[in-house]
Amino acid sequence: MANGSEDGTRRGATILLSKGLTPGKLRGLQRISNPNGTLTMLALDQNSSVIAMAAESLLARGEARPPNYEEIVEIKLDLMRHLATAASGVLIDAYYGAWSAIASGSIPPQTGLLVRFERSGGPKNRAGAPLAFVEPGWSVEKIKLMGADAVKLLAPFEPTEVGSAEHQFQLVDHVWSECRRHDILLVLETVSFPFGGEARGDASYLERKPRTVIEAARQLSRFCDVYKAEFPGTLGRDDPSRIKDALHALDAVCERPWVLLSAAVDYPDYVTQVEMAMEVGATGILGGRAFWKEYFREPDAASRSHFAATTARKRVEQVDALVRSSAVPWYQRYGLTKEELAGIRAAEGWHARYASSALRTTVDPRGHSVSDLSNEVY
Repeated sequence: MANGSEDGTRRGATILLSKGLTPGKLRGLQRISNPNGTLTMLALDQNSSVIAMAAESLLARGEARPPNYEEIVEIKLDLMRHLATAASGVLIDAYYGAWSAIASGSIPPQTGLLVRFERSGGPKNRAGAPLAFVEPGWSVEKIKLMGADAVKLLAPFEPTEVGSAEHQFQLVDHVWSECRRHDILLVLETVSFPFGGEARGDASYLERKPRTVIEAARQLSRFCDVYKAEFPGTLGRDDPSRIKDALHALDAVCERPWVLLSAAVDYPDYVTQVEMAMEVGATGILGGRAFWKEYFREPDAASRSHFAATTARKRVEQVDALVRSSAVPWYQRYGLTKEELAGIRAAEGWHARYASSALRTTVDPRGHSVSDLSNEVY
């Protein structure tokens, strides 16, 4: 009788547990992946930027007003309907998108669903550094209950701005604990930012950015299952050899499979970034505006849908082909092979031991249960 492994050896599930790959997390990775273990994920969770782009589009048509709730919902669903089937997973927000995407069938059942945890925008400290804020009324538990495959947390992180960094670190650690408690995958995104009066185009920020991207991954990539990284350099400004060295350094310090975000760069630049990231060991991408930002420049709803169905979709398909052909599968980043996975078997009685300690209510130093923390600013 075949036992599922190429070398004829069965292995216990402890090989997975030792890497933090519990049943829920492993299933989440399988759900958001391509068949070969690479990740082609589409981001549609942006709120502030989508509202701003939609407002500009309305103004161009003579309507000087912000978009309403229903308009933002339909924009996200329109993009999802045309692009989701070209991706292994789609990231959406709770406020506008998640429930409507499921109810309308805009996200197909075979596509992985990632749901954002943090609120769009949020407060800043005196140095102008962001302080992450949880979406009111939302929690890791609710994301798990709705059947999502992964939680996504954005934590802007600058190690040299210590007040913000410690604030962000506390939130990351808390969400990581909650995801382990509910056995759901966590995709952690960190981004650099200007502070202390800087602008994004200032030399001081652009010079610091590669170091920030690498150090953020060094400190935080262990607190997740998939790490979403920023490109550690600026095309057209930084020497290509310097960017390549920074990418190798990023890959070396990442303790989890990592994917590349797009940060709203123009699509041709994003393709170049993706190619460079795949060469050094990335597992894929989680990109958004680089694929679809021109959607808002179209004059009417029919033209916008046509853009999504043609240009934007072809972009996702092109990057997907790059990812499938050259990215490192997630299981390889975890030190596993497909053959080893095929031969893993759980021991009898595993279900009785499963999550027995993780499901206990814990209390933080302030006396709150973990559920009490879900709507606080950290």
